[in-house]
Amino acid sequence: MTVLTVTPDSPTTPARPHPPRLAETDPAAASRPAGAAGNTEDTNTTGGSATTAAERSRPPAEDTTTTRPARTTATTASAEPARSAGNPDDTGTSPTTEPATGPAGSGTTGNTDGAATATTTPAPLTAVTGDAGTAGDAAAATPPRTTRTAGSAGSAGSAVSRGIIDGVRTAGAAAAGGTATTAWTAGTAGTPAATPWDAAGTWNTAGTWDTAGTWNAAGTWNTTTDTAGPAGPADAAETEESEESSPVVADLIRLLFNGDDHGRIHAPWRDMISGESFRHREGLSPEQQTALAYERLHTLNRTLASPEDLARDPERLASLHEWAAITHGGGSLCTLASIHYNLFLGSLLDHNDGPERDLTPYTTLQRTGTFLCTELAHGNDAGNLQTTATLNPQTGGFTLHTPHPGAQKFMPNTSTTGGPKTAVVAARLLINNTDHGVYLFLTPLTDTHGTLPHIRVHRLPHRPGAPVDHCLTSFDHLPLPRTALLQAHHGRLTDDNTFHSPLGNRRKRFLTSINRVTTGKLCMSAAAVGATRAALTIAVRYSHHRHITGPRPGQHTPLHAHRTHHARLITALATAYAMTLLHRTVTHQHTHPTPDHPHTERLIAITKAWITWQARTLTTEARERCGAHALFSVNALADFPHYTEGTITAEGDNLVIWTKAAAEMIFNHTTTPTPPHPHDLTDNTHLRNLLTHAEHLWQTRARHALRTTPTNDPLTRFNTASTPALRMVETHAQLQAANAFLTTINHTTNPTTRHLLTHLCRLFLLTQLTPHTTDLLTTGHLTPHQTQTLHTLHDHTIHTLTPHTTTLTNAFHLPTPYLTHIPLTHPHHLTHFNHHITTHQP
Repeated sequence: MTVLTVTPDSPTTPARPHPPRLAETDPAAASRPAGAAGNTEDTNTTGGSATTAAERSRPPAEDTTTTRPARTTATTASAEPARSAGNPDDTGTSPTTEPATGPAGSGTTGNTDGAATATTTPAPLTAVTGDAGTAGDAAAATPPRTTRTAGSAGSAGSAVSRGIIDGVRTAGAAAAGGTATTAWTAGTAGTPAATPWDAAGTWNTAGTWDTAGTWNAAGTWNTTTDTAGPAGPADAAETEESEESSPVVADLIRLLFNGDDHGRIHAPWRDMISGESFRHREGLSPEQQTALAYERLHTLNRTLASPEDLARDPERLASLHEWAAITHGGGSLCTLASIHYNLFLGSLLDHNDGPERDLTPYTTLQRTGTFLCTELAHGNDAGNLQTTATLNPQTGGFTLHTPHPGAQKFMPNTSTTGGPKTAVVAARLLINNTDHGVYLFLTPLTDTHGTLPHIRVHRLPHRPGAPVDHCLTSFDHLPLPRTALLQAHHGRLTDDNTFHSPLGNRRKRFLTSINRVTTGKLCMSAAAVGATRAALTIAVRYSHHRHITGPRPGQHTPLHAHRTHHARLITALATAYAMTLLHRTVTHQHTHPTPDHPHTERLIAITKAWITWQARTLTTEARERCGAHALFSVNALADFPHYTEGTITAEGDNLVIWTKAAAEMIFNHTTTPTPPHPHDLTDNTHLRNLLTHAEHLWQTRARHALRTTPTNDPLTRFNTASTPALRMVETHAQLQAANAFLTTINHTTNPTTRHLLTHLCRLFLLTQLTPHTTDLLTTGHLTPHQTQTLHTLHDHTIHTLTPHTTTLTNAFHLPTPYLTHIPLTHPHHLTHFNHHITTHQP
């Protein structure tokens, strides 16, 4: 069968990379002169050649025509400023100039921890005042290096440097001036250009530009619009170099992405999704999206040295989902990869008794693997599935059969799309009319000509969010060879047709047969974590770039300046960090089991439900914060909430697995609350202990409900206890996330990293504790005064973190090529969006 090939869109032009913050790269550079001019939607650097202030105050002798000096690349003249259309975090490079005489203005250099140090900068005789809320970064050209300085609003003649602290624009006056021989650098194409200056922006006798504006698409100065033209290759959204050169961002990446093991666990998938084949494709039908997902599965498989090793490594397998999920159509790829590598290939590797199998057709994707367990009438109670595999004593093989419509296998990807397929089918093993429980059977489904005999496949309707060829599949007395039975320690069939199992409970046999679902829960959690981080990164960048009318006439402010906007995003960031760190913890416990963690499997289930529920909430929040633009798939945000819906149900419906955990934890779980003591609410350990008290309170209520309900009505008993029991499970999940957060903080020696993580953890804990304040007050764990100050502390913590949202999202380590192709991540997002629409029509 020929797989549909979808031609990729032409690549859009990337945006310029953000520079590292000044305080994190070169503190000495804070004293270098910097300038900015422009409007609230653009940033640029201005300055002259190495001349005296007196020279800069005179009309440029050589400027006798209406054209402006030709612009060159910054590398051609180290003494000349660079100018590029831009990005609120970068504006190219600025030269080293001679100090000019004149009054010195004071400014501040932004530090990563929110502190500021005073500095003075020499000023030229004249200057241009920028609009409040605009920004301009400066950089030395020799050696090439970007620096950021932040300053207060200034007036003409002041020498305040201005720039960005963590992406927040600050106002200031910009040094201007220069001679007629000053050369400028265009930022549209990143190559030398000779386009003259627009006559609307004349060079006056004071040595300043007398009209504000932006670069237009042709590379000229445009006073009629506040939006720059399409960015050139030099306008990348974020470079790996700038990330790694920031000690704080690099330290956060280390803590979030498995430290020294990053190269093995994360780097291959991060590199993979940076490829052009993983870019957004406009106008694909659901069928084309499904075909594209299979193409990407083959692309992924070609990167693997050993698919078997991937199937055996839960950390790498989960990480694959973490990165693949953020791409356009990544939900479909995650679905296929999870089924093929984990459920199918992993099950074959785990059931290794009996004759050795040739896995080559599956490791080379000559045949795609799929997994058939749940049925139309049996989802969360799949242990009661009714598909049968009956031993034929004459042939020694089995007959696979679907006894009625309710036993049809529900939702597997069993169509002919994607090429030939083979399934692992869960069925009840019947020997001499005895039901031995559910086991797995290797079953070919299709070949290059279509569906094989005795098999019926009906395609299901389109599923939003992650289009895959979901089907209903049934078997009509399909004969299978004896080798089809997957055998392991939990069940073996001897040559004389005698069945042996050390597990007397058929439910235990079923759970052992489908044990790969546990790793699947880690994969679904990882996909949800990845989608959440990507959504928040896009939303935070947009909040810095999108400007609205300010409180004064003619003033514009970024969305991020408003508490109503950034408070929601920062609170979401705190939860996203907690989700990531909790996922790392439970994945490590699963891959490195110890007697100290006897309930890891239960914790994986609890974590999966908590993370995926949080992901739905946070990806929806990120989408809403970006308004109508976020409704379009090209901006990525619209797809994430749809995909997370699938993770909530996949590998065990969230409410069902929490209900199971609640039933176990009412009595089979120990809480260890400390005596009441109203400690300082800025003590994160104390806040963590308050969560322990809340968990204990809900467990006590659940126990009381069970003990006071008549024992002869078990359903009523559990119904009475279930509400407090589920609150206990929810609080337990929050507590485990807090534990992971506190442990991670202890793994850094960088004071700024510790400062940021401490405040993030505090914000997370305060947010989780808010619903429990009444209980904690009435039990003496909070004082009346503390309950009154919780809101103030919460707001103060958000205020402390507000300048650092760019740092916190840069630590999510999203690849530059990925961000470059999302219009909302660009400073001139409207232009990028318009460019995409006009050049990539379906």
